[in-house]
Amino acid sequence: MKVYNNILETIGDTPLVRINRITKDVKGTILAKVETTNPGNSVKDRMALQMIEDAEADGRLKPGGTIIEGTSGNTGMGLALTAIIKGYRLICVLSDKQSKEKMDILRAVGAEVHVCPTNVEPDDPRSYYSVSKRLATEIPNSWYVNQYDNPSNAKAHYLTTGPEIWEQTEGKITHFVVGVGTGGTISGVGKYLKEKNPNIKIWGIDTYGSVFKKYHETGIFDENEIYPYITEGIGEDILPKNVDFSVIDKFEKVTDKDAAVYQRRLAKEEGIFVGNSAGSAIKGVLQLQDELSDNDIVVVLFHDHGSRYVGKMFNDDWMRDRGFLDEEIKTAGALVEKHEDKPLVTVYGEQLVSHAIDNMRKYFISQIPVVKDGKFVGSLDDSKVYQLLMDDPSLRDAPVSSIMQPAFPVVKADASLEELSKLINKDNSAVLVELKDDQYHIVTRHDVISAIS
Repeated sequence: MKVYNNILETIGDTPLVRINRITKDVKGTILAKVETTNPGNSVKDRMALQMIEDAEADGRLKPGGTIIEGTSGNTGMGLALTAIIKGYRLICVLSDKQSKEKMDILRAVGAEVHVCPTNVEPDDPRSYYSVSKRLATEIPNSWYVNQYDNPSNAKAHYLTTGPEIWEQTEGKITHFVVGVGTGGTISGVGKYLKEKNPNIKIWGIDTYGSVFKKYHETGIFDENEIYPYITEGIGEDILPKNVDFSVIDKFEKVTDKDAAVYQRRLAKEEGIFVGNSAGSAIKGVLQLQDELSDNDIVVVLFHDHGSRYVGKMFNDDWMRDRGFLDEEIKTAGALVEKHEDKPLVTVYGEQLVSHAIDNMRKYFISQIPVVKDGKFVGSLDDSKVYQLLMDDPSLRDAPVSSIMQPAFPVVKADASLEELSKLINKDNSAVLVELKDDQYHIVTRHDVISAIS
């Protein structure tokens, strides 16, 4: 029988898969090193095992000890699996920008999870760097992994990932492309491949808000380059010791939006359900395609599995809220689809103005249609109501019908945005859209602006 003694023995030997559709117009052959087949579903399993075994070997990690690490989630998963097999306690410290799925998965495999704010300086006592170091000093018999500066990180990829890629491509690889976070993968693989063939190009994918690209090109650590970003797993506001800039030929930055969009495209067009940094990596190849030739063999490493991002990049509402979905909205019906599940709030003409104001506050709305006998007979706009009440506060107790404005225009669901924009003006702030089954929804000036911007 072919049986593994434990789950750690299944780490490595991940497949190389051809990318067909997304890169169909790119010269050369584009291959993905898909690291999701590791037991923890990410490339980080490799270095997690290596770091623990090296720490055991030199006495930094003792039997029954506690492992502590600041992680974006994937390293924590690799550490957790290794800790289970080897009998260690694990504490993972994450930033609050990491997906809930990552935190839940870590807890599911027995890790203790501490969550820290993202938007603080690395030396701030609240940062996940600082909290990790503090816990390591407070907890007896503990070891702080420090994947950013731990040389065993890059060593794991020099010993395993690099040789696998070389063998799988029969030494024909011309370019290696990977997102850069701690730097272990690009540095370990890059060092191995350069030793085999110094002409192989090593390209690092960075994100906007990270310091890597400018530092590599100028040698300047520019704090003005640092700002919050959404992309997970790559980019840094520090210079990890594991980033060996000497083996990296080029950095390319990819936007948060492109990372998310191409992550989704990999799933829908290639059937490869992978993480956020994979979207960055494949988009980076497309951005650099002019530097490729027909005979090139490009290997792009996909770090982790898409299941960690179901509530974020694979969620339409999350994408829409950040303006990452390029939805082509041409009609009034399409415009209201995103909130048609919410009922139309109306007010009766006989109700008091104060009741209408209460509804505006309760539902966070600025316009309300006025109805009578099932028909729209008028409207209220918060700016007009405000002006009237400033002049005469007693109007709060007057009936709505005494201050209402003309009813909002009504259009069919197939009305164009151009038609809507003509109806919404300084005298009229909204339009009612007639949907099926005598249902109506409201479209405001803000909705139209959001659709065309």
